[in-house]
Amino acid sequence: MLQYAYFPGCVAQGACRELYLSTDALTKALGIELIELKQAACCGSGTYKEDSQLLEDTVNARNLALAESLNLPMMTHCSTCQGVIGHVDERLKAAQRDDPAYLAEVNSFLSREQCHAYRGSTEVKHLLWVLVGDYGLEALSAKVTRQLQGLNCAAFYGCYLLRGQKHLPYDNPFAPESLENVFRTVGANPIYYQGRTQCCGWPLSSYATTQSFQMAGKHLAEAKAAGADCLVTPCPLCHLNLDSRQPEVEKVTGQDLGLPVLHLPQLVGLALGIPPEKLGLDRHVVSTRPVLTKLGIK
Repeated sequence: MLQYAYFPGCVAQGACRELYLSTDALTKALGIELIELKQAACCGSGTYKEDSQLLEDTVNARNLALAESLNLPMMTHCSTCQGVIGHVDERLKAAQRDDPAYLAEVNSFLSREQCHAYRGSTEVKHLLWVLVGDYGLEALSAKVTRQLQGLNCAAFYGCYLLRGQKHLPYDNPFAPESLENVFRTVGANPIYYQGRTQCCGWPLSSYATTQSFQMAGKHLAEAKAAGADCLVTPCPLCHLNLDSRQPEVEKVTGQDLGLPVLHLPQLVGLALGIPPEKLGLDRHVVSTRPVLTKLGIK
């Protein structure tokens, strides 16, 4: 049985609760055991380092040490958490070799909190990489009970999943295919469009809202014009800008979009026959009913 120290992140436990619900439902259906790191702290979403790189490294060294104390790899389901924690892990592993004094400084802060020291003994893996690399697409295919044939899915990778770390397992950061390979595995049709590897605009939304919504609107319109029935994203922050703010995006861009945006475990969960309500598909701002209707799901 695959086991992971589970880092759910903040957004999945708040504004995107459906991601938390669908990850739970999917991993249970696949027989993957998650041990939730309930004492973990927010990864900082890239903001801690604006004040202090040491702060970002220390907070996330503690998160990593919690996983290490279980002797398990860490699993995330947020590309932002993956990018931040994964990059910290890379940096601290390099410090073990090149700058042990810096790592000792980080661990000195952990010792004050009576935390385990960071040892560099674990890995950080997004749910997408767990499905593609650890569980395997062949094994996933064997679990499919409802082929999603006829459903046109457009991937939206987000920035951090592709560019947050120096080493990207199971994919090419310049020409990714992992999401599209998952789509094919569950019987859906991948849709390609220019914006699938670009920024959703969320980081701009607090201080350049119009520009943020213009970015999101461009991606949504491109995907829809290419024939997408839905976007599928591995990042809840992207989901917030593309789904929950889509009505505001429409006002800024003057376009009628109405494009459903699914979380990765929701799409795979549908293919495994998990009921839509257990996947939280009724919690979206943009209705997911067109997706369910096309699949013949009541």
